[in-house]
Amino acid sequence: LPPYEMLPSGLSRDELSRSTAVLIEEERPPPRDHLAWSLCTTLYGNVFCLGLLATVFSIKSRDRKVLRDHSGALSYGSTAKCLNITALVINIVLVIAVLIIV
Repeated sequence: LPPYEMLPSGLSRDELSRSTAVLIEEERPPPRDHLAWSLCTTLYGNVFCLGLLATVFSIKSRDRKVLRDHSGALSYGSTAKCLNITALVINIVLVIAVLIIV
């Protein structure tokens, strides 16, 4: 079958109403993967290997972003962010403890 309908006899194209529907998807910003922060945590503050784990989750988040899996990338990115924050807090506590002891 053709992808259109035939006009009833007696009607012309000019007599019919014209309408156009345009669907626009809302573009979401890509989720953050925190890869640079994870690499810095791995190199400078790898307490309990949290920096290495954060780097792994950041890379997984970047892979999901390339595959356009928004929810997976968001999940891995937030896990990497939590691991980076935890490593940062532990490093700060350790530096303060060493300064107090010395």
